[in-house]
Amino acid sequence: MKHLWEQLTQRQKYTVVAVLVLVAAALLFQYALLPYFDARQKVRVAIDKGEKNLRELATLNVEYGILRQRSEEIRRGIERRPPGFALFSYLEKRAGDAGVKPNIKSMSPLQSTMEGAYAESAVEMKLDKLTMKQLTDFLYLVESPEDLVRIRKMSVGKMKESPEYLGVLIQVFTYQPIPPGSR
Repeated sequence: MKHLWEQLTQRQKYTVVAVLVLVAAALLFQYALLPYFDARQKVRVAIDKGEKNLRELATLNVEYGILRQRSEEIRRGIERRPPGFALFSYLEKRAGDAGVKPNIKSMSPLQSTMEGAYAESAVEMKLDKLTMKQLTDFLYLVESPEDLVRIRKMSVGKMKESPEYLGVLIQVFTYQPIPPGSR
C-alpha cells in the first residue's frame, strides 16, 4: 500500500485525499448528523404534542370543575326539595297557583336522559286561551332555581279562534335522583 502511494503523482495524491475526505464527510453526514437532526426534530414534535395535550388537559380540567360544581348544585337542590317530588304534580300545583289549571290542554312526559347519578325529567305542556298576564304569572311560578325546575323551550302564538288569547307550548325539565338498581 505504501509502495502504491509513493508511485502516485502529487496531483493524484491530492485527488485520493480529497475523495477520502468527501467519503468521510458523507459517512459522517449520513450516520452522525442526519440521525442527530432527525432525533432533534422528533423531540420537537413530541414536545409540541405534549404542550398541546397539556393545554387540552387544562381545558378539560376547567370543564370538569364546572361539571363537578353543577353536579354539586343539583345534589343540593334535590336535597332541598320535599320527598316524593314529581315534576307533573309540581306543574299542576303551579298552574293552580297561577289560575291556569283549566287552560291545560295536555301534559306529556318527554324522554328522560341519564347524567351520572341523576336523570333529567322533562314534561311538555300545552296551554290554551291564556292572557299575557296569566302566562307571565305561570312562567314566574314554574321556573324555580331552588327546586331545579327550568324552562327549556317555549313557543307562544295567538289562538286562531280567539286572537286575544295565547296558545303556549312549554318544555319544562328538572333532575331527579336515579333510584338504586334502575340503571
